[in-house]
Amino acid sequence: MALQINATNPEHPALLLELPWHLPLEEWPEKYLVPLPRGISRHVVRYAHAGDEVIAVKELAQRPALREYELLRDLDRLRIPAVDPLAVVTGRTDPHGEPLESVLITRHLGGSMPYRSMFETTMRPATMHRLMDALAVLLVRLHLAGFAWGDCSLSNTLFRRDAGAFAAYLVDAETGDLHPELTRGQREYDLDLARVNISGELLDLEASGALHPSVDPIDFGTEICARYQELWKELTRTSVYPAGKHHYIERRIRRLNELGFDVAEMQIEHAPNGDTVTFVPKVVDAGHHQRQLLRLTGLDTEENQARRLLNDLESWMATQDDYAPGDPLGARPEVLAHRWVREVFRPTVRSVPPELRGQMDPAQIYHELLEHRWYLSERAQHDIGLDTAVEDYIRKVLPKRREPLRPLEE
Repeated sequence: MALQINATNPEHPALLLELPWHLPLEEWPEKYLVPLPRGISRHVVRYAHAGDEVIAVKELAQRPALREYELLRDLDRLRIPAVDPLAVVTGRTDPHGEPLESVLITRHLGGSMPYRSMFETTMRPATMHRLMDALAVLLVRLHLAGFAWGDCSLSNTLFRRDAGAFAAYLVDAETGDLHPELTRGQREYDLDLARVNISGELLDLEASGALHPSVDPIDFGTEICARYQELWKELTRTSVYPAGKHHYIERRIRRLNELGFDVAEMQIEHAPNGDTVTFVPKVVDAGHHQRQLLRLTGLDTEENQARRLLNDLESWMATQDDYAPGDPLGARPEVLAHRWVREVFRPTVRSVPPELRGQMDPAQIYHELLEHRWYLSERAQHDIGLDTAVEDYIRKVLPKRREPLRPLEE
C-alpha cells in the first residue's frame, strides 16, 4: 500500500511530504521536532515543523486515526473548542518494507499547556478552581452538541489563558461518539468518568509532591460534577413566568448571555388558562461575547478575553465626541470599534517587545495591561493612563517572568 495523505487543506500535503514517514515516530531526528511540553498519552505523540506551522503528530492504527480525524472535523463544524485536524497519513512503511502505524496530524494550539506542565510549580487552589470551571464548560458544550466524550480527563485537555480564567480544548476524541442528542445516562456516564479520571490524576500529582497541600484530589474530582450540573441546569431548565411579564424572559436570556451563551432557538408556550408562560431554551450556543467582539472589531479571541475587551471598548467609546447612541448622526459602533483597534488596541500591544511576550496572544497581553493599569490606579488612588501602565508593565513585570506561559495565580 502506497503512502497516502488525507488533508483538509491542499497546502498541507506538500509540506507534510518532507517529514520522515519511513521512521517510527519515536525515532524521528531532532531536526524535525519542536521541544514543546507534552501531556500523557497512550500513543506516541511528537510536535514537528511543517513549513511555518507547528503540528502535533500522533501514531495509532489506521481505523481509529481516520475515525478521530472525522470526529475532530465534526467538532470543528460545531464550533467546539478542540484541536484542529489537518491530515491522516496511512500506508507508511519502514526502509525494509515493514508496515508502520498511521498518524493523525493536528495543528498545535498556540499558547496552550497540558495540565502537568502547569504543575511544574505548585498551583494554588484558586487556579485549580478555574481549571475545573474551564473543563466543566467544555464538557457542557460537548454534551449540548450531542458529543459523548468517553474519556474526559485533564490529560485529554489543553488549557489556554483566557483573561483571568482558562479556556479548555479537547485533544483526544478517539473514544468519542456524536449523536443527535445525548440521553441523561450518557451524560452521567461521561461525568462519572471525569470525576474518577481527575481524582486519579490529582492523586498522581499528590504522590509526586506537585500538588498544593490544601488540595484534596477526591474533592476536586467531585467539584467538576457540581460545576457541570449547575451550568447544565442554568442552560436547559424550564422557566414558568406570569403572563404579561415578558421582561422575565428577556432577563433569563441576558443571564445566559452573561454566562457566555446565546439562545439560538427557544420554545414559548402559554398555559391553557392564559395565566402563565413557559420558556425553554431549546438551543444554546457558546461564544456570545466572542461573536460580538468579532462582529465589531474583527478580533477573534477567547470568551473572557472578549468580555474584557468589550468593556474597555465601551469605556473608550463613551469618551469620543461622535459617540451618540440612538442618534442617526452619530458614528456607528462598528466605525468606532475599528478606530479603537487602530488607535488603541494595536499600538498598545505592539509597544510590548516581542521577545518578552512568550506565547501570549495579543488579547491576553492587552488584558494583562488593563489589569496592571487597574492595580497601579488602585495603589495611586487615581487613574493611571494606559501609556504609563504599559511602561511600568514592560519595565517591572515582564522581565521577572521566567516563563510567560505559567498560569496567573491569585
